[in-house]
Amino acid sequence: MSVPLAAPPAVSADPGPLGQLRVLFSRIGAMCLVELQKLRRDQTELLTRAIQPALWLLIFGETFTRLRAIPTGSVPYLDYLAPGILAQSALFISIFYGIQIIWERDAGVLAKLLVTPTPRAALVAGKAFAAGVRALVQAFIVVILAALLGVGLTANPLRLLGTAVAVVLGSAFFCCLSIVIAGLVLSRERLMGIGQAITMPLFFGSNALYPVNLMPSWLKVLSHANPLSYQVDALRGLLIGTPANLWADFGVLVGATALAIAVASALLGRLAR
Repeated sequence: MSVPLAAPPAVSADPGPLGQLRVLFSRIGAMCLVELQKLRRDQTELLTRAIQPALWLLIFGETFTRLRAIPTGSVPYLDYLAPGILAQSALFISIFYGIQIIWERDAGVLAKLLVTPTPRAALVAGKAFAAGVRALVQAFIVVILAALLGVGLTANPLRLLGTAVAVVLGSAFFCCLSIVIAGLVLSRERLMGIGQAITMPLFFGSNALYPVNLMPSWLKVLSHANPLSYQVDALRGLLIGTPANLWADFGVLVGATALAIAVASALLGRLAR
């Protein structure tokens, strides 16, 4: 006489908070890999984008180091400048990332992505951290050039890891800022115009080129509200050992990036319409 088989235990359709978190991170990773596949087809972009930060270090940095026009205490100006140029390169590579998402909308790719089960936050975060990885490649070039110029950079692996995290977070924030602008203006031309209008104020309104205490009062206020200033402060403290409030710097970068991902995710539907 055969024994009846026991029914399999019921499996809950709800994976629970931990399972949902795993799914979210796996989809962010998948979207990030998709974005990075595009980089393999056009690797010259990173090399051409590295020309501008290289010129800043070679011309601006070397010249002002000899002039001693900007007081930076016991730190040589070229050493002081190098982390700022590192942050600048991450800014410039990320701030026009919204153009790509507008192109995806025009090609119909964005609409197809939005009907998949992938959360919108995962779509945005995948693009944001892909921009961070792109910036890391360019940051590596800038760091090598700075070392060749004699900048006293740290060799501590933990500090270099912290530097990589700061570059990725800053790039992710500015990528999401670009997507937010794209969701508001809805066209490549307007995005290009606004991107060009805000890039240099973000750069010059930070502590990338000169100490905050040299700024006029109104610019100090803007500098304290500028996430680039916190990224530069973290990079400077990690790479060359100047005093830095790393907890505050990374707290601002993480908070600003999370907020930017949330706002950009909310605007994706408007962009796709």
